Amino acid sequence: MTSAIVVGAGPNGLAAAVTLAQAGVGVTVLEAADEIGGGTRSSELTVPGVLHDHCSAVHPMGIGSPFMRSLDLERHGVSWCWPEVDLAHPLDGGGAGVMVRSIGDTAEGLGSDGRQWRRLFGPLAEGFDDLAEDLLRPVAHLPKHPLRLARFGPRALLPATMLARRWRTAEAKALFAGVAAHVYHPLTAPTTAALGTMMIASGHRFGWPVARGGSRTITAALAAIVEAHGGKIETGVRVRSLDELPPADVMMLDLTPGAAADLLGDRLPGRVRRAYRRFRPAPGAFKVDLAVEGGIPWRNEACRKAGTLHLGGTIDEVVHAEREIHFGRMPDRPFVLVAQQYLADPSRSAGDVHPIWAYAHVPHGYTGDATEAIIDQIERFAPGVRDRIVGRFVRSTADMAAYNPNYVGGDIITGANTPLQMVMRPRVALDPYYTGVSGVFICSAATPPGAGVHGMGGHNAARSALRRM
Repeated sequence: MTSAIVVGAGPNGLAAAVTLAQAGVGVTVLEAADEIGGGTRSSELTVPGVLHDHCSAVHPMGIGSPFMRSLDLERHGVSWCWPEVDLAHPLDGGGAGVMVRSIGDTAEGLGSDGRQWRRLFGPLAEGFDDLAEDLLRPVAHLPKHPLRLARFGPRALLPATMLARRWRTAEAKALFAGVAAHVYHPLTAPTTAALGTMMIASGHRFGWPVARGGSRTITAALAAIVEAHGGKIETGVRVRSLDELPPADVMMLDLTPGAAADLLGDRLPGRVRRAYRRFRPAPGAFKVDLAVEGGIPWRNEACRKAGTLHLGGTIDEVVHAEREIHFGRMPDRPFVLVAQQYLADPSRSAGDVHPIWAYAHVPHGYTGDATEAIIDQIERFAPGVRDRIVGRFVRSTADMAAYNPNYVGGDIITGANTPLQMVMRPRVALDPYYTGVSGVFICSAATPPGAGVHGMGGHNAARSALRRM
């Protein structure tokens, strides 16, 4: 039997393992931590009985991933749950940009900007399944749906700030900017409209759900599929050199390019090694998990029903904050993401004490404490929340890297979304997954299509390996 070793049991490593195991390859997954999942682990971090997601929490791209949808994850224990409101972006004064799965209801809530919102995102949401087949693959491929891609492409190449000119109201502009800010790059740069446009289209197609019982259930399901096909998963195994591993026909590395270069050493061709060493990291994340009694008292009613919130104020404030962290400066008011997963999944709460998931975008390797800045941003739109906090758990950028070695400097997306790295990551190559070492492939979020619990990086890398076999 053909054999494979997968180093790393995050979502992409497990996706690679599933794809290889389904093809009849004998797979062994090696994970350095004592628990699989990478950024999809969940546990009680603050108060007994209150369940928190450690990193990835809400899954608009996961539920829309062609790979994930092919697996029947529900049969293996994944149950998707939706809040009443998918996303809200509050503004000073009590207003908010609000997105729900229904594009009609979203457009109605955006008033005079509703027609433009529907015109842009309606066709993209309607054709999202076809679009995802092309966009969640490397750039260098023959498109399956060229007309869909042609409609998406010109807008995706724009700076987010330029695309936002389609709207006039502060609510619509801020709503789009908050989603676009997931790109972790100055929103005035080309291609920064792409991720926001894709995530909103996915939201209108599938919503922004959470997994009942925590994000950990997603990787538990992937692991179950690996094992059902005869694969093995070993935890607590840190791989420092290829010489430590038994012979295998294929090796998949769910690692950063730098870590892959360290592991492969002189085996790596010089041009590939130089590209991996030049790979640019993204800014960092500073995370605060809160246990809040009675929930957050948002001024805006829709915010009280929203599974996800973006706290950054107006589009100009979001643009300023993202520019500052890009240049290594901590803004007074950072862009903050908040999730209230318990609204869709009440099992995460303990009585009237609820988990609140929050993190701020901060400079790469930020050494300060952003805890109060995060709570200040929540308090800004929900006065009185401080008095309700009964527990907190903090992960700095250094803590993030210790928790998951792929999160170097707090970089939870595994690589900056510069225009070049958006389309060619981790290096310029027809096959970005192949390392240049026979039988060895990189499959982390540093590869196309980038970060997110969609498994496509691992799946695509495994397909590349199977083709070369």
